[in-house]
Amino acid sequence: MDENNSLVYGLEFQARALASRQTESDQVRFFCATQSLKPNNQLHVLDLNEDSCPSLEAKVFSHPLGEVWKLTASPHDGNTLASCYSIHRGTQTTMQTALLRLPDQFESSEEFLQFADVDILKTDGYGGEIRATEFHPTDSALLSTVVDGKVLLFNRAEASTKLVAEINAKHMPKFSGGRWSHFNQGNQFITLFDCSIKSYDVRDPNHCAWTIEDAHSQLVRDLDCNPNKQCHIVTGGDDGVMKIWDFRNTKEHVFARNDHHHWIWNVRYNTYHDQLLLSSSSDGKVLLTCASSVSSETLESGGDNLSDKEQLADGLLQMFDQHEDSVYCVEWSTADPWVFASLSYDGRLVISKVPKQYKYQILL
Repeated sequence: MDENNSLVYGLEFQARALASRQTESDQVRFFCATQSLKPNNQLHVLDLNEDSCPSLEAKVFSHPLGEVWKLTASPHDGNTLASCYSIHRGTQTTMQTALLRLPDQFESSEEFLQFADVDILKTDGYGGEIRATEFHPTDSALLSTVVDGKVLLFNRAEASTKLVAEINAKHMPKFSGGRWSHFNQGNQFITLFDCSIKSYDVRDPNHCAWTIEDAHSQLVRDLDCNPNKQCHIVTGGDDGVMKIWDFRNTKEHVFARNDHHHWIWNVRYNTYHDQLLLSSSSDGKVLLTCASSVSSETLESGGDNLSDKEQLADGLLQMFDQHEDSVYCVEWSTADPWVFASLSYDGRLVISKVPKQYKYQILL
């Protein structure tokens, strides 16, 4: 696939849920799901074929549970996903979350494939707004669900998934999202609420590990952890600013860019080259940004001028504007560090590549 020729895939309905396969594989695979009021929502599994004529091979699963708000791929099992979805019963709308197990073989004579297993997590009585279900980065039995002002911890080691602990943020606004920390042996869960960020130690649900007050001037929408550098996270918010923080010093961010003109919905570190970051926004743009100065890629001490020139400079590298609606999601491929996907609300999914000039500047 050439960097100037992105691949475009259209979904039948509106969509805002996208995930990338997290397990080790040579195959570039993305998952996306629709958000339709009709009872015929779908989950699309997209494999990138990069032979002489690049193309996308799609398999479509029926998702009758409801309209999908968020998808998360398991880092432990390439065929397991977590779906957060809403159900309409008359005038009432409720949210649920379920673990979806895809079959090992995607073969069927039916128009829509069926899940091998669906495990609906028991969240009744804990709140109405489910923001995310996240898999623990190293413990395959542990996962968390963010619902209202709580984080529910589930254990899958038994025959069925069971609730084992609860983090309750009393006297605080509802959480707008959350993610497991890749640091501290995976013992912390980072939450977003209003304009701030708070991390909890899951071994003691009443213990707050650290807080960044007023991280953004408006609502914080998303965060990601640097996979290669300790204690660094990136956040994006309704102020249109992307910020990188070292949470050992929560008073001031270490990097910031305000190149978007509206809310930032997603921010993502590149898994291998953490100086590269993606952000997507309701301004319809996907931005590729470089943050070399605060990445794990550092200049060798005493390098000559040539080395200085080859260091990729901080700042906006590329704007991708193939979307015509709000871009709710962007995800890197874990199989190919130069490939990423973005999804806009009109159901348009675009597969793009990092321009070769930046790729070679990083590698050579």
